[in-house]
Amino acid sequence: MQILIIIFEYQQVLSTGFTTLGIVGGGDTGNDCTGTCIRHGCKSVTQIEMMPCPPEERLASNPWPEWPKVLKTDYGQEEAIALFGHDPRIYETTIKELITKKGRLTAVRTVKVRFENRNMIEIEGTEQTLKCDLLIIAAGFVGCEDYTPKAFGVDLGSRGTVATSSPDTYKTSVDKVFTAGDMHRGQSLVVWAIVEGRHCARAVDEYLMGYSYMED
Repeated sequence: MQILIIIFEYQQVLSTGFTTLGIVGGGDTGNDCTGTCIRHGCKSVTQIEMMPCPPEERLASNPWPEWPKVLKTDYGQEEAIALFGHDPRIYETTIKELITKKGRLTAVRTVKVRFENRNMIEIEGTEQTLKCDLLIIAAGFVGCEDYTPKAFGVDLGSRGTVATSSPDTYKTSVDKVFTAGDMHRGQSLVVWAIVEGRHCARAVDEYLMGYSYMED
């Protein structure tokens, strides 16, 4: 899973009372955070991602019709480039330590990393300190909390999501219990949550009535 951190410093103190903010997250959420902090008048933005920078063009090992694993610059990064003159992203880096003073966060210490046999290894001598007095978590969904499936007695799949008989069905292993959205398909876009919510509602209607006039 991609993880990124957005560090930015406001030109003026917002209602939170903090001036330098950090956001931990990845994918679309992290990009949205980049664009949002710029529109709130941020002074600088740095995105720190622990994965290597993707190639600009497809590799031979990533042919069509596979999803293109290439470098993408979304609107958040585009706005940062237009405003600050450079890409805000730093790759192969993660947060090593939160630095506090009198119980308040003042900075984060980062370190370069590499991956060997799926294990993340810190690279000695690459630590860096960035100002940050508010750290916001915007990480993607990686599975439901343990108490949710336990409360309903449902089975989980290999991805930590609630299991169904197939990706196109919404009934769980427990009678009268259905699932949809991230709990069903894993981390994805809100539009998928809306679509799955509608499909799940139709499945519930069919379960209760034996038929459904609801549109997919």
